[in-house]
Amino acid sequence: MNEAVLDASAVLALLREEPGSKAVEGYLSRAVMSTVNFSEVIAQLVKYGMPEKLALTTISNLSLRIIAFDEEAAYQAAILVKTTQAVGLSLGDRACLALAYTLKKPAITADKHWTKLNIDIEIKLIR
Repeated sequence: MNEAVLDASAVLALLREEPGSKAVEGYLSRAVMSTVNFSEVIAQLVKYGMPEKLALTTISNLSLRIIAFDEEAAYQAAILVKTTQAVGLSLGDRACLALAYTLKKPAITADKHWTKLNIDIEIKLIR
C-alpha cells in the first residue's frame, strides 16, 4: 500500500547518507515517487559524477513505485503554482505535492520551506 510520496530531496538525502536518511528508509517499502522527481534524482547523481547506468541502477534498487506524470498530474502541479510561488517551489516540488494531493498521502521532503505553505497536503520533514 502506498503510504507516502517521496520528494527528490528525500531520496537524495537517503542516497547521500545525509541527516534524515533513516527517516526515508522507513518509508521505502510503502512509498511512491513521481517520474519528475525520479528524473531529478538521476540528474543530480549524474551531475555530481555518477555514471548514468549506475545512477539508474541505484535508484531502481530502492524498489520505489514510480508514478507517471500524466495530464492530470500536470494540471494539479500547475494549479499549485499560485499557492506555492511565494516559497519558490519548482516544477519538481509541485509534481511531488500534486501526487501527494491526488493520492491523499503525505509528501516526504528535506525542504524546510515547504512547511510555510498553506495547502491541504500533509508535509513531513525528514530532518
